This record gives sequence, structure tokens and C-alpha cells, in this order.
Amino acid sequence: QVQLLESGGGLVQAGGSLRLSCVFSGRTSSSYSMGWFRQAPGKERELVAAISSAATYHSDSVKGRFTISRDNAKNTVTLQMNSLKVEDTAVYYCTFKPGYGLRTRAVDYDYWGQGTQVTVSS
Repeated sequence: QVQLLESGGGLVQAGGSLRLSCVFSGRTSSSYSMGWFRQAPGKERELVAAISSAATYHSDSVKGRFTISRDNAKNTVTLQMNSLKVEDTAVYYCTFKPGYGLRTRAVDYDYWGQGTQVTVSS
């Protein structure tokens, strides 16, 4: 069983930055895919970024502004969010999938965090 603990959400003005972190426990192998999804009120859940041992993915809506990274020694995946926009406001969820390969579909992920609220004000 894998546990995920997210942190770093909050309120920020447009143009500002936030860093989301997700620490996982219960897994010792470095072969996994982790992703950050988000869901805004009235909208579908969408993948923001994902990372495996060999690849990363960033959605077009955040490319150039957000960066996903991982620290295997600390069992942590971080989402650095810069130049935030009002439309980035959402609940952000950390997800985890054991095994090789980069996963970009929500259905592929086995474990989900509780979510952390990110609010960007104008």
C-alpha cells in the first residue's frame, strides 16, 4: 500500500509561484510514474504533469510555466508552478503508479492523494 501526502497549496496572486510537493511511502523501488492532476469546479479532471524514471510530461496549458521533478532519495515529487493564472485555480491531486513507463491517464493510476487547493486571485 502506498500513501501520498501532498503539501504546498494555497492562495497566490496571478503571476506568482507555488510549489506543490508529494511525499510517498510504502514503496521502495524507483520504478514508478507520478502525476499531478487538477480539477476545477464544474470542469473535468485533467492531467497537469507526470514523471517516470525516464520521461516527463507537461500539458500544453502549463508548459513553460510548471515543472515536475522527482527526488528518489526523498520519495518526493515536486510541481513548481510559476506565472500562475486565475485559470490554474483548482484542487490538485498527486497520483502514483508502480512500475515502468510514463502514465498520462487517470485510470492508470492506482493511488491518489487527498488533494490540495490552489487558488490564484486576479
